[in-house]
Amino acid sequence: MIVTTTESVVGRDIEVTLGAVRGNTIRARNVGRDITQGLRNIVGGELKSYTGLMAEARDEATDRMVAEAEAMGADAVVGVRYVTAEVTQGAAEILAYGTAVKLVGDADADDDAESASASNADVA
Repeated sequence: MIVTTTESVVGRDIEVTLGAVRGNTIRARNVGRDITQGLRNIVGGELKSYTGLMAEARDEATDRMVAEAEAMGADAVVGVRYVTAEVTQGAAEILAYGTAVKLVGDADADDDAESASASNADVA
């Protein structure tokens, strides 16, 4: 599956637009993590534990979006965007969304197109 933030896939034409797809997850902090990260916040620096938590959440949201696109028969998801929002104190939602598309041509060309589109965006 090709996933890109651009509106097209380099070297490939879009045959049909299948529709919007999305994936989301809600993650909560834990008390132990809050204590150690609170201390880090006092002295400054990256909150690595939270960085890891958000990276995992983004990957899960992306995987869910891709699964929805695959269920629609898509070859790619274009125009991918990410949104985060606080749902409640200590919990945040990550939403990944884009447009599922079928590409012109056969799947063998997807490997070349995927390599080319990798230079277009970093989605993880």
